[in-house]
Amino acid sequence: MKIFRGFKHPDIAPACALTIGNFDGVHRGHQAMLSLLKGEAQQRGVPSCALTFEPHPRDFFAALTHNPSLAPARVGTLRDKLLDLAHSGVDQTVVLPFDARLANLSPQAFINEVLIQGLGARYVLVGDDFRFGQRRTGDYAMLDAAGLKQGFDVARMNSYEVHGLRVSSSAVREALSQGRMADATRLMGHPYRISGHVVHGRKLGRSLGFKTLNQRFSHWKPAASGIFAVLVHGLADTPLMGVANLGIRPSLDPNDVNGGRVLLETHCLDWPDHLGLEGAYGKIVRVELLHKLHDELKYDSLIALTAGIRQDCEHARAYFATLRHHDH
Repeated sequence: MKIFRGFKHPDIAPACALTIGNFDGVHRGHQAMLSLLKGEAQQRGVPSCALTFEPHPRDFFAALTHNPSLAPARVGTLRDKLLDLAHSGVDQTVVLPFDARLANLSPQAFINEVLIQGLGARYVLVGDDFRFGQRRTGDYAMLDAAGLKQGFDVARMNSYEVHGLRVSSSAVREALSQGRMADATRLMGHPYRISGHVVHGRKLGRSLGFKTLNQRFSHWKPAASGIFAVLVHGLADTPLMGVANLGIRPSLDPNDVNGGRVLLETHCLDWPDHLGLEGAYGKIVRVELLHKLHDELKYDSLIALTAGIRQDCEHARAYFATLRHHDH
């Protein structure tokens, strides 16, 4: 999959079959849509293209109005979004910076500048609740009318349901915020996962006897938070069982090296010998959050924190033991 920041790029395809969305957590509704898009692109002999935005438009308006509550909790990082889109077989993804100019484009200007001149859209596929342009005044009917007049096909996909539940990014966020990881898996078609480089932390876990892999979650408001039983992919031939903390670690000093930033800190229950102490830094790992143990807790001492981590490890081992029991 080719990735472009904006559409003013010499390598971008001159024509495409296009879908537009935030694609935060590429769930089963998105996957069905992308599958349909690929078929339509092949029929027309053009590449399939996903148009997405960074930051999320609601993040932009939250910053503009100094109202953080407007920003949605983020399911995934940009890296995970692009990995999921690539996995879905999209030929190219255009990441459009969402800024004041884009926010103020009228719906017709968005069609002319972005869809036609920018991307050469021959076919545009959107969801049933799609809105676009200044103050979200453009809708499917307007897009459809413009397509008839300006020579591109328009289609919409009705909402996708799993066991009678409408699949949406909001439903995924709600499942994650409530720790319903099995429901999130059903909605997404795979376990909730976060991937990224392993970065250096303050090495506190190591001194407590629980070495951790640290990954930064770039957004300040993750959809999930707490302590989880996890599987780590990318360090050994088979996934490693672990326990992870996703959040801001309330037991630590807010002035610590990570300064209150959101981190995913994962302790592998059985650390592979071949990695040694430093062997994971710089590697890209994927952590699947399978089961929530509890919310983040504030411990009043390092002794209490160590005891808490030890208990979390025991509970994670017990969870994996029940999984093995079900498998047999």
